[in-house]
Amino acid sequence: MSLSSSFNVFASYSPKPKTIFRDSKFISQFQVKSSPLASTFQTHESSASLKFKRARLKPISSLDSGISEIATSSSFRNKSHKDINVLVVGSTGYIGRFVVKEMIKRGFNVIAVAREKSGIRGKNDKEETLKQLQGANVCFSDVTELDVLEKSIENLGFGIDVVVSCLASRNGGIKDSWKIDYEATKNSLVAGKKFGAKHFVLLSAICVQKPLLEFQRAKLKFEAELMDLAEKQDSSFTYSIVRPTAFFKSLGGQVEIVKDGKPYVMFGDGKLCACKPISEQDLAAFIADCVLEENKINQVLPIGGPGKALTPLEQGEILFRILGREPKFLKVPIEIMDFVIGVLDSIAKIFPSVGEAAEFGKIGRYYAAESMLILDPETGEYSEEKTPSYGKDTLEDFFAKVIREGMAGQELGEQFF
Repeated sequence: MSLSSSFNVFASYSPKPKTIFRDSKFISQFQVKSSPLASTFQTHESSASLKFKRARLKPISSLDSGISEIATSSSFRNKSHKDINVLVVGSTGYIGRFVVKEMIKRGFNVIAVAREKSGIRGKNDKEETLKQLQGANVCFSDVTELDVLEKSIENLGFGIDVVVSCLASRNGGIKDSWKIDYEATKNSLVAGKKFGAKHFVLLSAICVQKPLLEFQRAKLKFEAELMDLAEKQDSSFTYSIVRPTAFFKSLGGQVEIVKDGKPYVMFGDGKLCACKPISEQDLAAFIADCVLEENKINQVLPIGGPGKALTPLEQGEILFRILGREPKFLKVPIEIMDFVIGVLDSIAKIFPSVGEAAEFGKIGRYYAAESMLILDPETGEYSEEKTPSYGKDTLEDFFAKVIREGMAGQELGEQFF
């Protein structure tokens, strides 16, 4: 969501295997055939030795009495935190890890769904995943397969009160967007509701206000179906849709470059767009607020970090000030991106596989020119004043930390689990 991420996205295309999708029609009936696959459910232990063993947690809401009884029981908001079962999907992703930590900190009973091989390119095995999600009950499953996910939740032995989705497509490509931002997210809703969930917290994005990209359309389609479910089909079910602005990490791609003496790269005059960036910790806290705070029920909640909105030019100036150097900028005409995208779109008409490359170019172009702020429907302009602020972490503090410690462990890709 920055100049640097625009360049990264623009240059990141590599062909992906074709994926066959299920029917995208929203599932209103929550019955599917059972899966022969039995997923592993593990309770993380605090001891240094991590043993992989099948474990069934002490039921908080026993399934013995049936799902219907769970769904019609007293509101989960009347329970103590320790008795509220929160299912987090996307738990090993960029924001998901912080959400899990925040939920644990607040005393919720957290069930974190993860793949057996999680992280970027599946680099993390079970042991590493359990370390990352220490304090949560880790449920190894697959959110892209509804029957597998449902079987995994059934094996828990207790119901779900709240689902928190931090799922995000790995790269924003066309196929991946519909598979993750729509299909997998929908699976988590269907499965969670089947096992008693009465509230769904969705991590979306503020950029869906102006949907020019495929991942934005996928997110909006799910948002619409979630709202329809709560507002027209089941009045006992609620939602909170969180639309954050730019993340700190997406703005940190040029810190090392500038630190090495190179110029800060920006499109145009560096004032084409602005954002109110928010830290992962502050965003996780806001998402956790959505579990119980009634003023966040059935609401679309745009949220940014503290302070004023910052343009790429101002971000660069902050970075040079911290480094104690004279600002040095490289201004790139945005028309270059328009030209490349136009060429790729033309080629895609003959070779459809190139459509993914064109989409990545459009993503980069979007973040180079569109502000991550509230889009005022009356004026058609982005509004800093109407974009809510939350938290205390500042981008300047983040830049200072990256200068000291580097960006290791802060990768943004492949984050849908």
